[in-house]
Amino acid sequence: MKWNWQQSDWPNFEWDAPALAASEAQFLQQSGVVIGSVKHLGNEDRASLTIDLMTGEALKTSEIEGEILNRDSVQSSLRRQFGLDTDHRRIPPAERGIADMMVALYRGYAEPLNDQTLFAWHHMVLNGRQDVRAIGRYRDHDDPMQVVSGPLHKPKVHFEAPPSSSMQTEMRRFISWFAATAPNGKTPLPAITRAAVAHLHFVSIHPFEDGNGRIARALAEKALSQAIGQPSLIALSHIIQRKRSAYYDALEAANKRNEITDWIAYFAETVIDAQDHSLALIDFLLTKTKFYDRFRDRLNERQAKVIARMFREGLDGFKGGLSAGNYITIADTSRATATRDLHELVAIGALTSSGALKSSRYHINLGGPAQSLLQPRLLMSDGHERPV
Repeated sequence: MKWNWQQSDWPNFEWDAPALAASEAQFLQQSGVVIGSVKHLGNEDRASLTIDLMTGEALKTSEIEGEILNRDSVQSSLRRQFGLDTDHRRIPPAERGIADMMVALYRGYAEPLNDQTLFAWHHMVLNGRQDVRAIGRYRDHDDPMQVVSGPLHKPKVHFEAPPSSSMQTEMRRFISWFAATAPNGKTPLPAITRAAVAHLHFVSIHPFEDGNGRIARALAEKALSQAIGQPSLIALSHIIQRKRSAYYDALEAANKRNEITDWIAYFAETVIDAQDHSLALIDFLLTKTKFYDRFRDRLNERQAKVIARMFREGLDGFKGGLSAGNYITIADTSRATATRDLHELVAIGALTSSGALKSSRYHINLGGPAQSLLQPRLLMSDGHERPV
């Protein structure tokens, strides 16, 4: 079997552009909704949105590759780089490195792509690694670069990349293509199409010994950001990680030929889902502001501390809801005081409760209209949204 790069039409990818037109239009429409929604956030919530999305992307793009990082360390590193208050913790190399790359991507999305950018990202992604020989440069080893799974005695080869000897040629061509297809390039491509092709093209070359997937996803986000003229602020890696097997299946199917409509269609669906997640997070932050407008002056110090901790859990909240035990730990108080505080919060409508006695669980009451904001939505062709 020949891989995509071994075929005569490499790397002249082909796709059915009309079949993708609706997704491209939806992406641009929803980008306008995201941009407009962000403008309604206060400065504090806008910073919170940016940090939360970047933290999630840093964690998820690493988790896709099997690397589990510490959330608090990643977030602390990001806050420090944005000049925000931190807990002054010591940040491990891996967490600091991926946070550095996220900030570099956020601040430099509009800058042209070149070898130096990719080498800098590679240093960041592999910060602290001692097991990779070529860091900050393209691979140059003689062994085949393969993506494999299964036992060592009987591995399954999912893909074999071009030989290291061709890396300079392949990457020169890729970087030239990325420049030419930019919004201001000689042959501009629609946003999602360019992002999807960039991702697939880059991982097919597999120019580094390790870190190719994380950099490919960063390139896709760079392409999307360039299309809308500002950081995209979408949870791309969050959605990919949620359906990781589908991501790898789509990549594996796409590396066998250079007609890639199915890959772009898969990627388009992922991007739209990522936008939906970002919109839900923005709605959540707007709802949080309204919540505090209603209840800020009615919370005692303990209650305010617990509510703030619940909001930090984001859209998903505490798994299964907040328990009295959680309250006691967070507020550092007695069970009797926790019970009284919780009853007061339910009575004023700040929390809702379910279950009874030791099984009681509590959730922030976001109110009727706000709850619908957190549902998945479809953007219709007329620009209106409806829940699904």
